Amino acid sequence: MIIELKKFGTTLISRQTGREAFSALRPLLQDVQEDEIIEVDFDGVLTFSPSWGDEFLTPLLNAYGGKMILKNTGNPSVQATLEILEQTTGKTFATK
Repeated sequence: MIIELKKFGTTLISRQTGREAFSALRPLLQDVQEDEIIEVDFDGVLTFSPSWGDEFLTPLLNAYGGKMILKNTGNPSVQATLEILEQTTGKTFATK
């Protein structure tokens, strides 16, 4: 499964919209197969805040762990937020 974050917008900044985005994604996650990899694609994302990321990525990381891979994470805003989330969760995101 590929999750294109730009479908949720290019400026992902509030806790509330992160929670809403994850709620919108939740029904699709029911179709994920046992051996399926989840790719979260940051292509097109301009701004990515820790609050949005915590509401969206942290539940995915908790549920899918090593089966989740982040790609197109070169944006400095994305990189900084991922570092913060890794520090606060104590978990590491796999990137491609």
